Amino acid sequence: MGYIGHHGIAALHKYKYSGVDNSLVAKYILQPFWSRFVNIFPLWVPPNMITLTGFVFVLLSALLGYIYSPHLDTAPPRWVHFAHGMLLFLYQTFDAVDGKQARRTNSSSPLGELFDHGCDALACAFETLAFGSTSMCGRTTFWFWIIAAIPFYCATWEHFFTNTLILPVVNGPTEGLMLIYLCHFLTFFMGAEWWAQDFRKSIPLLSWVPFLPEIPFYGVVLFLMIIFAVIPTVGSNVSNVQKVVRARKGSMLLALAMLFPFILLVGGVLIWCYLSPSDIMGNYPHLLITGTGMAFGFLVVRLHLVFSTRLHAFPFLLPLFDSFIINKSYSYQYI
Repeated sequence: MGYIGHHGIAALHKYKYSGVDNSLVAKYILQPFWSRFVNIFPLWVPPNMITLTGFVFVLLSALLGYIYSPHLDTAPPRWVHFAHGMLLFLYQTFDAVDGKQARRTNSSSPLGELFDHGCDALACAFETLAFGSTSMCGRTTFWFWIIAAIPFYCATWEHFFTNTLILPVVNGPTEGLMLIYLCHFLTFFMGAEWWAQDFRKSIPLLSWVPFLPEIPFYGVVLFLMIIFAVIPTVGSNVSNVQKVVRARKGSMLLALAMLFPFILLVGGVLIWCYLSPSDIMGNYPHLLITGTGMAFGFLVVRLHLVFSTRLHAFPFLLPLFDSFIINKSYSYQYI
């Protein structure tokens, strides 16, 4: 109660979840599987317990990475990669069936949805650590967390305006997680060194190209994810928000200002990392990503509550958004 506050409690009572998943993989493959899988849980199992159990899976995965690769730059035993893959698969499954269990037991609640989204925000950090362990990308692991956090926060930001969480045909919670645990399983057979060596050795078909620079394979993956996943997704988020703002004759500049806390968090941590005399990004990646991930989770939860709480999460922006929400008659009620 103290964390959410009285305004947050009032906001949760008004909240109604709305979401659309356009993924064909989810529709034709995963949804039928999830609909059957949920039946293994007795009706007395609370949905929030399923959510928490799924979160524990990614927590265990990050712990394995810490035990066998403290700096995320050494190869753990191969069975650890297989465990990473299975734990992430179980996390995705439990994260999908908790809502189905809530509908089975008629126990859906705004607090449960908030808890689920908060766990997902924290899971970004812990799964990034697991992937860093698999790909041996060391200090670059933090950048993988950034490209996971940006679409997550922007999707929540879009949800604030559109009142609907829209997942495109190819999206992170479905195809993105599938690709990651398939990478874990592949590494079980190939070995983690496959990620850290020059990408021309990892992909023999490119070995004949002489002018390409020597880049670790995980660096190429990072670049491709930014170009083909992060940029299109964020572009779609901004476009959808802009349509709503234009329809309500609001200010897009003020809408973009809602991204400021996240930008401040990431920018501040990056400055700290590159000025750190102890090289915190290289020597303490688990501490850095876990701490930043906790702060990120806090921002995501507060963004969920922000509309009805009159922006108590960000009091320094209150005058701006009071003008935007009240004077512009912005009637999309997220909560």
